[in-house]
Amino acid sequence: MNAASLAPVLIAGGSGIVGRHVARALRRLHPGLPLAIGGRDPDKAAAAATELGQAAPVRIDLDRADLGLDPAGRYSAVVTMLKDEGLNTLKYALRQGLPYLSTSNGSFEMAPEVALHLRHPQRAPILLASHWLAGAATLPALHYAREFDRVERIEISALLDELDMGGPAAAADYERLTSAAAAQILERGRWRWVRGRDAERDIVSVDGTVLPASAYSPMDVVSLAAATDAHSVRLDLALAETASRRRGEAYSTEIAIDLHGRDRHGAPLHRRHELVHPQGQAPLTGLGIALGVERLLGLAGGAAPAPGLYTPDLLLDPAQWLRRYREFGGQEREVARPAAAA
Repeated sequence: MNAASLAPVLIAGGSGIVGRHVARALRRLHPGLPLAIGGRDPDKAAAAATELGQAAPVRIDLDRADLGLDPAGRYSAVVTMLKDEGLNTLKYALRQGLPYLSTSNGSFEMAPEVALHLRHPQRAPILLASHWLAGAATLPALHYAREFDRVERIEISALLDELDMGGPAAAADYERLTSAAAAQILERGRWRWVRGRDAERDIVSVDGTVLPASAYSPMDVVSLAAATDAHSVRLDLALAETASRRRGEAYSTEIAIDLHGRDRHGAPLHRRHELVHPQGQAPLTGLGIALGVERLLGLAGGAAPAPGLYTPDLLLDPAQWLRRYREFGGQEREVARPAAAA
């Protein structure tokens, strides 16, 4: 499909920090794809559209069922970068039959989106991408898991630099997801909700620094459990200084993936992979969302997905995601660990 022939992709929250990175990534992947930068503040939306070039600003009112949009307006997809309490962006997409991508919900908040889809299962493909940085932990974990005959335990450590929180919407998401509910983990085959001391764990930064962290439950945990049948899955998040800043450089964002299981001969196997994006979380999140939009629109070399409910691991190929990650400046390495550690 020719990207330039499509109606604009509507990015609700496109004038925010991460939203701008989504628009830039889409522009880099598909220079001719029309974009509509949606925001509650028309001046900010206009400034973001001007900065991007060849994009249209659109005022969005999340409290209205029609989002306050011109009834004559046409879009090819709806991406929401905001916490949409009333799900009006999803309802709009379903009424219009438009592919939809959401990013701001914890695993404990997904029921309203699922219920809406179940009522209208044939209207549009819905991509629930509320994973850590839109799939930046889940997709590489699934790629690295291909080395295993059986994955038994997955431990993901995410380090977000204190200076890299992003804008007000991202800060509100962090506060809600870390304080409003316990964190969901899979432990020895049983789902648990943990908080307080039960949720605490130390993680190791890429330079070996040990940092206090706590269990966090974006949708990575449920996606990885379903995809691998591991008996234990958890993601721990630390908000602290990253290794690059400790070296006197700019902040980065870090993800460490520890996989434990068995190799093809039944022997214990432990692999640790570390991913670092030297520009922080926003461009990495933007890339993940852009790749999701690309796939929803059938611009990734295959047909667009049929109406249905999806997560990034059901639409995106992990190896292709890693290739794009490297192209967009991401770094990765495998850290040697003895097999006995499994």
